[in-house]
Amino acid sequence: MMKKLTDSQIQSQAQALGIEVAALKAVIEVECKGSGFNADNTPVILFERHVMRQRLIANGQSKIADKMMIKRPDLCNKSAGGYGLYSAQHGRLNAAAQYHRASALESASWGIGQVMGYHWKALGYASLQAFINAMYKDEASQLDAMCRYIKVNGLINVLKNKDWKAFARGYNGAAYAKNSYDVKLGNAYKKWSVK
Repeated sequence: MMKKLTDSQIQSQAQALGIEVAALKAVIEVECKGSGFNADNTPVILFERHVMRQRLIANGQSKIADKMMIKRPDLCNKSAGGYGLYSAQHGRLNAAAQYHRASALESASWGIGQVMGYHWKALGYASLQAFINAMYKDEASQLDAMCRYIKVNGLINVLKNKDWKAFARGYNGAAYAKNSYDVKLGNAYKKWSVK
């Protein structure tokens, strides 16, 4: 089965959201750096150590969080960062999962949309595992998660209006400007709208 996203799948999702294809392509480009999968067919992820701490506490596992912060501050920490190489992300996720699997899976951003695992319920997945299975399936399933996130977070109109600052804030958080997400989105949109 083909895992790569097709133009018709992108067009279909853009149409369902009522936005321009170029706007959706811009978001895909800025979020995914080219592919939703690594060379070994695992989904592209970024494991967030500060989210691991938050998810452990939210999942009633604060004792594990305390233990991990001492033994594995690289995997469970109050501060963000310490990501290491992209190629090391699944290893970090697997090591964190040895402490608490659900919290670890919820602490990574997944696929072409880099959607955080802990959003699975808000996005309408039957379970965390159903979300993870979708992330492993193909880029079309990853795009579906991204579009669900856009819809659930009320970002359709800002995309329609090409308000890149508002979209970047809603999609990437208050620190979006640090990574120039709004500028990157605007530039990517210009590129795709002339094609």
